[in-house]
Amino acid sequence: MSIVTLLDGGMGQELLRRSSRKVTPMWSADIMLNEPILVRDLHREFIESGARVITLNTYTATPQRLKRENELGQLTNLHQQAMRAAQEAIELTQRNDVLIAGCLPPLVASYHPDVSLSFEDSLANYRRLVTLQSPASDLFICETMSSITEASAACTAAIESGKPVWVALTVSDEHPRQLRSGELLEDALLVLDSFNVQAILLNCSQPEAISACWSLLNTNQRKTGAYANGFVSVDSLYPGDTVEELEMRQDMSPQQYAEHAMSWVRNGASIIGGCCEIGPLHIKAIYSALCSEGYI
Repeated sequence: MSIVTLLDGGMGQELLRRSSRKVTPMWSADIMLNEPILVRDLHREFIESGARVITLNTYTATPQRLKRENELGQLTNLHQQAMRAAQEAIELTQRNDVLIAGCLPPLVASYHPDVSLSFEDSLANYRRLVTLQSPASDLFICETMSSITEASAACTAAIESGKPVWVALTVSDEHPRQLRSGELLEDALLVLDSFNVQAILLNCSQPEAISACWSLLNTNQRKTGAYANGFVSVDSLYPGDTVEELEMRQDMSPQQYAEHAMSWVRNGASIIGGCCEIGPLHIKAIYSALCSEGYI
């Protein structure tokens, strides 16, 4: 029986729920600028719930998203604050076994590879993010990758850092054997075989979609894992929209989500966690299940 690494859950939705600020298209980047203590304390809660890898709160802090909101000048400051919040959270928990993951997200918008940049432009921007995040990052997660080009550019930049790299693909909820781009998951996995990444995961898709295509992922020789979202659907979300466009599922309690996560573990996953709408209580439920079954 292999040891399982437990990730944190989704930062953005949880931060916006805790904040008194008006929701903006900057999502969690707005909270990072104006209420950094909320970010620090949420990181801490995830750690105290059992997470041993926390991801920098920089998902919406890309040059393209910030430029759209006339906040490009905050790029460096946002990343510095995010690194500080993660480091302070670890210090407050007094643990020495928690890693910080740098975050390489979709540069323009989640789930919409049709608006993404070319490989060359994406690579240049991902290299910029890697440089900003490297001082505090123990590894990099290229996450919510919706196309092969997007994943290839992010992986290339992350690998150049010399740090471990995990890549997380997001699959279609209606057609789980396809990426959001319509490209076959099987083809994406073949391309990623040429990269020196330590783990391949599925993320920010419905847990049922992840389970439906898990057999494809589990044939890979690298570490595999998953962290799903708790949205009813992401079809209504377009570039520049706010999270108010999205609806949380009512059938995704901590225990219900833990059952999905444990099914992936029993089928070979060695890295699990949560994405949007999956909070500290969900991670705590997974941690309890992992302990009871001897995975950690």
